[in-house]
Amino acid sequence: MNRTKQAFLASLIASAVLTPFAANAAPADDAQIKALEESFAAAVRAKDVNAIMKAYAPNVLVFDVTPPRQYAGAAAYREDWKGFVAGYPGPIKFEISDLVVSTEGSFGYSHSIQHVTGTDAKGGAADITVRVTDVYRKVRGAWLIVHEHVSVPVDLNTGKADVTSKP
Repeated sequence: MNRTKQAFLASLIASAVLTPFAANAAPADDAQIKALEESFAAAVRAKDVNAIMKAYAPNVLVFDVTPPRQYAGAAAYREDWKGFVAGYPGPIKFEISDLVVSTEGSFGYSHSIQHVTGTDAKGGAADITVRVTDVYRKVRGAWLIVHEHVSVPVDLNTGKADVTSKP
């Protein structure tokens, strides 16, 4: 048997043996990230900053919709979350929808729509919808967010953010 046929057969056998393991790995990782996002949403509803921050790696980099331009590190982002939950003296309703997760090895990403409603510190009704893209890294068996980008569409004619955007 020549080298080309040997290489082809070796590749075919390896593919047949390893594909079931690779196919099973991603769904389990995807499920772990979805569970992380569910825990995150529950923590936001509970206004529990410590639980919220469990989703993030210590060196997370976040582009949020509120200034400053970026939050570098979990300590900086923790302060942003403290301000967020303090801005809602009553209960917060928080939902994640349209969550799509993909993983490959120790990295993954997701995108979702996140919607928060409640009463703000001035007594007004808050109703905000944002788009979120997260990048995850699996560290010691646990998925953590290493980069987060939160955005809203902007009406370029008025320069105003559309915080109640609909598809």
